[in-house]
Amino acid sequence: MWERVGVILRKEFIQTLRNPRMRFLLFLPPVLQLIIFGYAVTLDVDTARIAWMDMDNTPQSRALLARFQGSGHFDVVKQAWNEQDVQNILDHGEAHAVVRVLPNFARDLTRGRSTEVQVLVDGTNSNTASLVSAYASQVIAAFSQDEAPHPQGVGATAVVLGSAPAPAAGLVNARARVWFNPDLRSRNYFVPGVAANILMMITLMLTGQAIIREKEIGTMEQLMVTPMRPIELMLGKTLPFALVGIIDMIIITVAALVIFQVPFRGNFLLLLFCAILFLMTSLGAGLFLSTISNTQQQANMMSFFFTTPAFMLSGFTFPIRNMPVAVQYLTYLNPLRYFMEIVRGVFLKGVGMDVLWPKMLALAIYGTVVLGLSALRFRKTLD
Repeated sequence: MWERVGVILRKEFIQTLRNPRMRFLLFLPPVLQLIIFGYAVTLDVDTARIAWMDMDNTPQSRALLARFQGSGHFDVVKQAWNEQDVQNILDHGEAHAVVRVLPNFARDLTRGRSTEVQVLVDGTNSNTASLVSAYASQVIAAFSQDEAPHPQGVGATAVVLGSAPAPAAGLVNARARVWFNPDLRSRNYFVPGVAANILMMITLMLTGQAIIREKEIGTMEQLMVTPMRPIELMLGKTLPFALVGIIDMIIITVAALVIFQVPFRGNFLLLLFCAILFLMTSLGAGLFLSTISNTQQQANMMSFFFTTPAFMLSGFTFPIRNMPVAVQYLTYLNPLRYFMEIVRGVFLKGVGMDVLWPKMLALAIYGTVVLGLSALRFRKTLD
């Protein structure tokens, strides 16, 4: 049996590597995704553009401006003189926010009265708006503690355009310590998830195409009349792309560590074992696509309709907790969700099997069911 499987394996590698299109699909998409998500896709707001509107023009208001400029989070790019300037700046997207110092700012500070600074934030992008609002509140709170002689201090009124207002700065100081990703780099969040997505897309698409290609060039009938059993043909067609998926996983892991400096705190062998569990599902899905498609174009379209919902419901970009409750329950049917949590847990948290075993068990169940049903349908197709 294994001799016949080895023959199919050798044939599949030769046929795949001599095809320029297949060589392109094997290695270029993983590299492109890694570059895009590593460098281009980011939710970080390192420096926010703001406009300054000083309606007090006093040393205290200029001291607050210096606080914003020296914080490292803000770049003052515009000066607003009236309401029309504020409207134009936010309409044209020239700044993320407009900080407006109200009249009598210095007088109220000197007399120990509570005063406010208004922050008008463009809420078109809710993530950016919340970060800019939080940064501004921190700067104003620090200025209040250092400059205001009265405990009431300076408050920040954040008006977020297109989103909910942020809470004003209070009198209680919160010191936050971030675990697992201390610098809050979105790259550390996205790059490990790329490995899970690529593993699914490559193995799903290539497995389906490999079998359909035999149908299109007319060699499937020749394989059917050989002594080779369906299970041997299925293994010979799926194992090469399982190996390709593992190689891509290793390449992405090395690139994440060397190029993007993503921390890796877990066990690499555990990660590979979980990848093998996930491969059972993706290979089984690719095998199923090959049985319901007649051409490679049909298989590509089918894989698109399979991978897109899996990608959207995996928690790769959008947190599952933010989804509607019904959709959150639907994500439990998505094997990619479990593997995504495993990859990030191994990379960033360094957790082991004692924490990940429920997700590993779910992957094993889904993989066994999907691969088993696909194998039965594949057998029927050969018969």
